[in-house]
Amino acid sequence: MEKIAVFPGSFDPITRGHESIVLRALPLFDKIIIAIGENSDKKTYFSAEKRLRWINRVFKNEAKIDVITYNGLTVDFCKEVGAKYILRGLRTSADFEFERSVGQINKKMFPEIETIFFLTVPELTALNSSIVRDILRHGGDVSQFIPEGVDL
Repeated sequence: MEKIAVFPGSFDPITRGHESIVLRALPLFDKIIIAIGENSDKKTYFSAEKRLRWINRVFKNEAKIDVITYNGLTVDFCKEVGAKYILRGLRTSADFEFERSVGQINKKMFPEIETIFFLTVPELTALNSSIVRDILRHGGDVSQFIPEGVDL
């Protein structure tokens, strides 16, 4: 059976932290689906089409990676695509507490799912998409925080 992992998020925009998690997880799985969640209640900074294009460009040389947009519950999406693993990145203890709760609820809803946590590499711990967006809003240079191939 193929080992498929889903890495869900808004990726608004994708950061070097996201890229690091995917690249470090690649050896563990046959396929990783980077799943761009579309939430009609959440206003995004960049369109889903741009985010999809950027992520495909970042991982263009990785045959084991698919990039897909989805709506609804992540566990339902995992069932649809045959994934038994969800990848999540942890920067802080607050991230852990939140992600642990979500992971436990996902497990109740879909007992076959396992949530795999990756610790952020130390040099990227402070980085998140919100900070990147704030720098952009104020005209700053974010090139050191985003992967190559993302043309903001």
